[in-house]
This record gives sequence, structure tokens and C-alpha cells, in this order.
Amino acid sequence: MTEQKLPWRPFTIPNLISLLRLGCIPIFLWLLFGPEDRWAAALLLGALGATDWVDGFIARKFNQVSELGKILDPTADRLMLLIGIFAIWIDGSVPGWVAWLALVREGLVALAALLLAALGSRKIEVTWWGKTGTFLLMFAFPFFLAGESEVFIASFFAYGAWICVAFGLPIHYWSGMTYVPAAKTALREGRAAR
Repeated sequence: MTEQKLPWRPFTIPNLISLLRLGCIPIFLWLLFGPEDRWAAALLLGALGATDWVDGFIARKFNQVSELGKILDPTADRLMLLIGIFAIWIDGSVPGWVAWLALVREGLVALAALLLAALGSRKIEVTWWGKTGTFLLMFAFPFFLAGESEVFIASFFAYGAWICVAFGLPIHYWSGMTYVPAAKTALREGRAAR
């Protein structure tokens, strides 16, 4: 299977959205550690997670899929998740073991992606399971944060966080294991194409 080479096309609406999402990470950190507004930080992080699909949808709908977008979108997702989890862990709004399990999986996937790229692998497409696990965790951590806020429905968010984690973490690890055979194939095909 040969991989179709996409145009680089940096100036697209989806790439702008991905950059805006990346630019919101410092604002999230400021909200959490500056005025210590857990509710506002949770809302921003939740909105960033909820809009994860927007850039990809626009790229496909308006024929703006690009090589840069295929790198930028998952990079924004991964950075948002890693920084968000770590910050919420430091804040004390999430149990350490939950944060640790999520960070270990994310770190392993990031290292594997870098290693595969260095070895000449073709890019591995994100699977439905991978997207589902990430989606659930992108809500779990803002929910943990909102659950520790002063908002009157905080207990609702705390329960929601545990539901998202109960399904999200196992799916996240399962999806990681499904990438192993895909990585072998991608490495073989990437080297053959060179």
C-alpha cells in the first residue's frame, strides 16, 4: 500500500484552528495557577477537547486536508492532553494514579511515534479506538477539575470524571496495543517506499 503524499498547505482554516487550540494551552495554565479558577480552566480545557473534531471535519468537508494538518492536529491533541493532565495533577484535582496511568500511555505513544519517524516509517493513521479513548480522557480531566471547583454541580462533574476514566483508560491502553502491528507494517512500508 503506497501512502498518498498530501500538499503541505500551511494556510488553511483547519491549521489555524489547531494553532488557536495550541495557543489556548497557556491561557488554561494561567487560569489554573494564576487566579486559581478551576471552573474557568475546566471550561476552557473541556471546550478545547470538545472542538477536537472541528479542524478535521473542516479539512475534509472543504478539501483542506494537508500534510501540515496531519501533523499539527494530533500534536495539538497530545500536547493539550499531556499538559492538561500534568497541570491538573499538580493542582491536586485528580488522583495521582489516574494521572500517572494516562501520562505513561501518552508518553509511550509519543516516544514510539518519534522513534518510528526516525526509522523511516510511514505515518500511522489514528484508529477509532484511539480517538474514542482520547475523547473520553479529554473530558475526564476537565471533569475532575470542575469536580474540585466551587460550582454548585461539582459533584456531577466528579461522577462524570470517574465514568469517563472507567471507560477511557482501558480503551486508551487497548488502542495503544492495537498500534503495535500497525507500527510494524508502517515501518516496513515506509522503508520499502524509500
